[in-house]
Formats: sequence, structure tokens, C-alpha cells
Amino acid sequence: MVSRVPVYTENAPKPIGPYSQGIIAHNPDKVIFVSGQIPINPETGELVKGDIRVQARQAIENLIAILEAAGATVDDVVKVTVYLDDIKDYEEFNRVYEEYFGHSKPARAVVEVSKLPKGVKVEIEAIAVL
Repeated sequence: MVSRVPVYTENAPKPIGPYSQGIIAHNPDKVIFVSGQIPINPETGELVKGDIRVQARQAIENLIAILEAAGATVDDVVKVTVYLDDIKDYEEFNRVYEEYFGHSKPARAVVEVSKLPKGVKVEIEAIAVL
């Protein structure tokens, strides 16, 4: 597991969700860049229909599967970027996100975009360090 040190300063805004202001990763042997994941069921290849919670859960599960295939876990993630098609879904998305990343709190950005592939509500990418 990578040595991760959260960065916190009073000179920047406190996080408003389950993430850190920054993460220092020490002596990485391997960096994993996980491409944006959308809510596609890997068994059926079909989009997962539903609200932001349902779609976020599937996108995160897909991301975790890729991390595991690379020998990593969510604890190795140092940066997450989230794309939402509607920023009004931010709070509901955070509830799901916190179930998976609430204990490790990697650095994170959330951006509202006008459209996502296949008309989904969320896309998530990550960087992990082993």
C-alpha cells in the first residue's frame, strides 16, 4: 500500500464532502490511471437505469473492478474526478461516494458537464498509486 498523507491547511476551504484537500503519495512503484467509468453492467453490457445513486454505485463498482485487476483498492486512490450531468445531484452522489471513499478521502474534483456518453448521469475516473 502506498504511504498516503492527507494535506490540510486552514489557508484553503475545508472540504465540503468526503474528500481531502490534497494527498501526498510517497515512493510510488506503480501509478494506475483508471479511465472514466459510467454505469454499464459488465455482465450484460447494458446501461444501468435509475437515479444518480443507482448509476453512481455501478460506476464506482466498475472503477473498483479495474483497480482490483491492477492489484489496487480504493485505499490506493489518490485522486478522483467526477463528472455529473446535473450538479443538483451532488449531495445524493456524495452519499454513495462516501460509502466507498469516506474512510480514505482521496483528493477530488466534481464537475458539471452538459452531456456524458450514452446519456448517463455520472462518469468517474481515478488515479491510484501502489
